[in-house]
Amino acid sequence: MRNLALLFTLCSVTAASVAQTTLPDRNASTKQEVQLAYKRGLGFLAKRQNAETGAWGEAEPVAFTAMALTSCMADPDRKPTDPLTPAQAKGYAFLLKNVQPDGGIYVKARANYNTALALMALVLHPQADDNLQVILKARRYLIGHQMDLDEKGKADNPLDGGIGYGDEKGNHADLSNTHFTLEALKYADAFLADRGDTLKNEPKLNFAAAIEFVQRCQNRPESNKQPWVSTDAKDYGGFIYGPTETRGPKVDQNGRVAMRSYGSISYAGLMSYIYAGLDESDPRVQAAITWLSENFTLDENPGMGPDGQYYYYHTMAKTLTAAKLPELTLKSGKKVDWRDELTHKLLNVQQAEGNWANPTAARWMESDPVLDTCYVLMGLGHVYRGL
Repeated sequence: MRNLALLFTLCSVTAASVAQTTLPDRNASTKQEVQLAYKRGLGFLAKRQNAETGAWGEAEPVAFTAMALTSCMADPDRKPTDPLTPAQAKGYAFLLKNVQPDGGIYVKARANYNTALALMALVLHPQADDNLQVILKARRYLIGHQMDLDEKGKADNPLDGGIGYGDEKGNHADLSNTHFTLEALKYADAFLADRGDTLKNEPKLNFAAAIEFVQRCQNRPESNKQPWVSTDAKDYGGFIYGPTETRGPKVDQNGRVAMRSYGSISYAGLMSYIYAGLDESDPRVQAAITWLSENFTLDENPGMGPDGQYYYYHTMAKTLTAAKLPELTLKSGKKVDWRDELTHKLLNVQQAEGNWANPTAARWMESDPVLDTCYVLMGLGHVYRGL
C-alpha cells in the first residue's frame, strides 16, 4: 500500500516521485536552509492554532485548518512512520467535526473551496483509511458540484464543466475553485486507487467538460470564442478568473471590453489542464507555459501587483512541479531555475516570528499571516524535493 507521506511527493500524482528527479542534488546547503525555515514556519502556525477547537483561522477555519495540516504533513523532516502530534490530531478532529450530511466539509459558506482543501488534508493523514467513508463522500460532493447548466450533458453555457464556491445565489464557476477541486480529486483518486475496487462504482468528474471550461478562461482566440478574449499579444496564453468575470484588469480593445491575463490564475489554469489530462504537446498547454515564462517574476503577482502574491507563489510551485518543468525560458532567451529563485525569495522575506506576510494587500485574505504562511509552506513542500 502506498504510504501517504509519499503521496505528497507525487506532485503530478500519476507521474514519478519528485524525489526521483534527475536534477543534481547541488543545493545541499539550500535544502538545509529550507528545512530550518520550514520549522520556523510550523512553529509560527503552532502558536496560532486555537487550543480549544484545534482550528486555524477565523475567516475560513476549515480551509485554513486544512492548509495548516497539509503544511505539517509536507514537512521535509517528517518521516512516513511519524505519528500525529496532539495538536495535529486536534486539527484533524476539527475537520471531521465539520463534515456535513451532504458529504461536504465546511461550516457555512464557500463549501466547495473548504471541502477541496479538507479532502487534500484528509488523504495525507497517516491513517487515512480510518476516514475512508468521509473521503469518498467528500469526493462525491465535489464531483456533484461540477456545473452543467441549460441542456444537460451539453457544453452550452460558459460555466459548464467548472466548479464554483458551491453556495452562491445564482450560478458561478471560476478557475480558482476548479483548480483546487481538480487537485484534491487527483490526490484522492491516487489514494483510493490502492484500495482495490473502491473507485469502481464511484462517480467520475467530466474531465472533457472541465477542459472546455478551462479553455474558456484562457486568452487564446483559437480555442476560446468568448467575446472578452484579448487580442493583445501580451495576454496570449494567459488566463482570467472565469469565463464571465475576472479579478484582473479590463481594457478597451477596439470598442469592446477585453480581460487581461494575470499570474496567479494563469498558474491555476495550467495546473487544471495538467490534472484534467492534457500534456505539453497540447497547444493550449504550450501557450500557457509561454505566457508564464515570459511573465515570470517574483516581485509581484503579474498583472495584479501585490494582490494575491502568496497565492501566486504557492500556485507557481505546485504547478511547475506538476508540469515537470525544472526551468522556464524567459522572453530574452535566458533560462531560469525557478525553484532556486523562488526558494531564495521566500527565505529572504520570512518574518522574525517565522511567518510570511503580505502587509500591502488585504485582498483575498492575504493580510492574514496564517494564510500566507500556509501558502509558502505548501509551496516549499513541492520545491524542496526538486532542489
